[in-house]
Amino acid sequence: MFESASLSHRIEKAVYKREEPKLRQALLNAQYDLKQSGKFATLILIAGVEGAGKGEMVNLLSEWMDPRHIEVHGFAEPSDEETERPRVWRYWRALPPKGKIGIFFGAWHTQPILNRVMGLSSEGQFDQEISEILRLERMLLDEGVLLLKFWFHLSKPQQKKRLRELEKDTVTSWRVTKQDWTLFKNYDGFAKVCEPFVRKTSTAEAPWLVVSGADARYRSLTVGRTLLAAMRERLDDKPVPRLPDRTPPLLPAIDKLNVLRALQLDQELSKKAYTGQLEELQGRLNRLFRDPRMKQMTVVGVFEGNDAAGKGGAIRRITAALDARAYQTISVAAPTEEERAQPYLWRFWRHIPRRGRFAIFDRSWYGRVLVERVEGFCKEADWMRAYSEINDFEQQLAQHNVLVVKFWLATSKEEQYRRFKEREKVAFKRFKITDEDWRNRKKWDQYETSICDMVDRTSTNVSPWTLVEANNKYYARLKVLRTLADAVEAALDRIEKPRKGRAKKGGAGKKRK
Repeated sequence: MFESASLSHRIEKAVYKREEPKLRQALLNAQYDLKQSGKFATLILIAGVEGAGKGEMVNLLSEWMDPRHIEVHGFAEPSDEETERPRVWRYWRALPPKGKIGIFFGAWHTQPILNRVMGLSSEGQFDQEISEILRLERMLLDEGVLLLKFWFHLSKPQQKKRLRELEKDTVTSWRVTKQDWTLFKNYDGFAKVCEPFVRKTSTAEAPWLVVSGADARYRSLTVGRTLLAAMRERLDDKPVPRLPDRTPPLLPAIDKLNVLRALQLDQELSKKAYTGQLEELQGRLNRLFRDPRMKQMTVVGVFEGNDAAGKGGAIRRITAALDARAYQTISVAAPTEEERAQPYLWRFWRHIPRRGRFAIFDRSWYGRVLVERVEGFCKEADWMRAYSEINDFEQQLAQHNVLVVKFWLATSKEEQYRRFKEREKVAFKRFKITDEDWRNRKKWDQYETSICDMVDRTSTNVSPWTLVEANNKYYARLKVLRTLADAVEAALDRIEKPRKGRAKKGGAGKKRK
């Protein structure tokens, strides 16, 4: 795979001096056209062998184009803030918006390679990480991101020569570190891992371009021309290749029975019984969130349901039991201009809290397969692929010890109508009922189909749906509290309790004689 890049590619100085100004002007024009159109984001991944000119190329692109519209992110060891969230959180947060260019110097590929080379992961784990990377990149492509991946290569003799040249020059010697020479000594080990990685993650829609890094002029023109051609092709509205849609809608059952119609919505519970159980469950929830083991996990509550099903009331009974400093409620409405400039899941990734915190989503990422599907706010292909993207998202959260608890609050059509009319009569409740609520009600059957599809496609063992019979608000609130408490307790039980009197590292816990 690296044979061609190992050749001694060279561009004469005179040729470079003639071609560079033309390329710079063309790139600058393409960048301004991208900014003006705002059609898509361009994301450039820079990876490869140490000493192959990765850093120089990043700096050169910023020099050739307007740096105000380029976002450069160099990913080294994750910060404390980043380690307390799923691995891909920091990459999602750094994605460029539509109309801009983002450069990732080291990204989601770096750590899997290092872990495999150092023997910290097995072959099976490595293949699993490759699969996750492919799904992430597929999602970005489906969201319209122009993804360009450059792998800068040097042969072993070329790398040795390059490092020695940099080290000898007093101007560039700072670029060579002990770590660079350590990595050089393990060149063969890296090559053994990198070759299959590049091969397996090079797809038709997002291939790796392996670039020889031996000659700076060749490297610069190759990357610049590739970037220009890709941007121009997309700006000229050339069709973007897409894989066939993978998740067609489910056919309704021939007997008309579904997960919603199977619910016994009219559950009975008196106010007296509710009041007594409410205090007990709130106390239990408070104790669970004060457990020291909560510092090792994150909780995310997802609330969806029919209009007027009582989501807000259920959420308030949860927050009333907790310290206000320990949770955050995110009310999800129509996306803002900033959010529309990013891939769909971006606005939810940014709100994933750090360990020890609780985030409550009043409406969530499921809007894509519910209101956006029914109301036609997104293309059919977008909501059809969203099921697998959401499952991947929640799987990534679960792998980082994030507990996702999902509730669908269901009412009958008759009960919803009664609540709508009641809200119209009470002055301080009128803000809760809008023309949009009445319009949505006319599409009850369409929403029912979408809800059942959602439950069937996204209720998994790591984050199952809890369907809540909500005709009786008292019953619904208690079921939500009990389910949440049970889920948190089960998650805490999987975390080892800290041992009392355990000595701290460095002998701090030992008694002095």
